[in-house]
Amino acid sequence: MDVVRPIVIRALRRSNVRKSIAEYLFEISPSSSYTSEIAYNVKTTPTNVIGALRGMGTRYKEDESLLGLNLVEEKESGKNIKLYGLTAFGKEIIGSIRNEKIK
Repeated sequence: MDVVRPIVIRALRRSNVRKSIAEYLFEISPSSSYTSEIAYNVKTTPTNVIGALRGMGTRYKEDESLLGLNLVEEKESGKNIKLYGLTAFGKEIIGSIRNEKIK
């Protein structure tokens, strides 16, 4: 995972939306959230949230998406609702970024 870490940090630094989503999911962890709730809390559109989570066209590359970087996992809920929560790796990365800010 040490080789992946710089790629993940770079992807988070390149996108405020990705970073805001990851930080929001860190704050509500171990709970998960759905797209429109995430959008409301990070003050962006649901389309931007979907792009940051899954990738969308050229603006949000799939390999740099939060799912593609293994920071976020998608969970199926009843009635075809997708919930998103941080993975253990995602918690570790966001926790370390927050600790660096404090220093």
